[in-house]
Amino acid sequence: MKKWLSLFLISILVVGLLAACSKKENTTKDGGEDSEKEWTGTITVWDGPRWPDDKDNKFHWMESKIKEFEAAHEGVKVDLVQVPWAELPDKLGVSIAGQSWPDVAPVDISGSAVSIDHIEQGVIESVDDLFTEDELKDFYENALDAYTFDGKLYGVPNSLTVHAMLLNLDLFEERGVEPPANGEWTWDEFFAAAEKLTFDRDNDGKTDVFGFSTYILPGYYEAWPFFYINGGSPLNEDMSKFTFTEPEAVEAIQQLADLKLKHNVAPETLGGQDVGGTFQAWANEEQRTVAMQPWATWAISSAQTKYPTNFAVANYPTGKSGEPVTIGGVGGWTMFHQEDEGKKEMVGEFIKFISTTDEQFTMATEYGIFPARKSAADMDPYKDNPEMKRAQEMSSQVVMLPRHPEWKKIDEAIQTELQLVFNGEKTAEEAMKAAEKKVNELLGE
Repeated sequence: MKKWLSLFLISILVVGLLAACSKKENTTKDGGEDSEKEWTGTITVWDGPRWPDDKDNKFHWMESKIKEFEAAHEGVKVDLVQVPWAELPDKLGVSIAGQSWPDVAPVDISGSAVSIDHIEQGVIESVDDLFTEDELKDFYENALDAYTFDGKLYGVPNSLTVHAMLLNLDLFEERGVEPPANGEWTWDEFFAAAEKLTFDRDNDGKTDVFGFSTYILPGYYEAWPFFYINGGSPLNEDMSKFTFTEPEAVEAIQQLADLKLKHNVAPETLGGQDVGGTFQAWANEEQRTVAMQPWATWAISSAQTKYPTNFAVANYPTGKSGEPVTIGGVGGWTMFHQEDEGKKEMVGEFIKFISTTDEQFTMATEYGIFPARKSAADMDPYKDNPEMKRAQEMSSQVVMLPRHPEWKKIDEAIQTELQLVFNGEKTAEEAMKAAEKKVNELLGE
């Protein structure tokens, strides 16, 4: 009897301990119940190439962050998928169509803001619960605005940029051309410089160096500030009408294309889709066949490190509006739709892990962008970088792209026609009239 009683008491004790353990595992951070223990499994992260290490690995930063995160979260594995920036929109489109999207994907800083199209498709998660109200105050308001739709936050901004003109000062000196004072100039002054910077260096009867070049590609906007200089814009203020057909826009588009088509101060590649080749023509010491190109501010860092260049940062030239203008972008991270609440929480933790003040400071100093966090900017990442300081001054000139839900399709319609202009197949007026028909359908006209 005594032995039986002892076994009975032990059984009660074991059951009680198991119940306590079960209750502990199912207790949430705020003291509630019904939450499972920390999620384990695999998170898929896409990212584009960033700054290179000494082995020319442009994914080393993300790889190191993944290792740190995995070490801090036993049972969690993070798979990195390397995606060239130019292929990111199409690759995401295919993955969404096949319902095989990643858990985390970057927002290309050149694309200006988070995709409203993706939000309305329901494939991007709101991240309102990732930060407290006080934590959100550390982000610049315009950075948060770029990731906000219908009052909800759909991503975490980590960087801001402006597009700026980069001038190869060695070529300016070689041709005896004065760069614009304080980086400010008119279209006529810019055009005069482009003419002087176009020349036959080896006297073989062929032009070796051109004054200017850029590229045209959906989702990229280095060329677009030129289209705004007379006061033009792609859509009107309430985004109900396509307005690149207006004279001020048509004239600006045509005059940029005419740098190649009429004046021969730009190479045949002007308006093409070769992003890397365009940059190499300006930055690669073995080429240096273009004197002036517009780029997002990541190119400043690249010209200071991997491709050391004697260069200056300048405004886009002013046109009939008389005001300098540029386009800005906000890079960051989005979380794609999650079925499992535990995984959703872990994905959110990863996004926060790669978006801290210290990481944004690193992005600023190494990748050539401006932090989206005030605390990172307060660390003064540009104190020894006059070129970045000059670019930061241009933030007051920024005009954001229209945040229309159909912007991706609108952009594709416009950029496709722009490529025909720069190929000489259509005039700017013809191309924008053709784009108008497609865009108006998207606008519901």
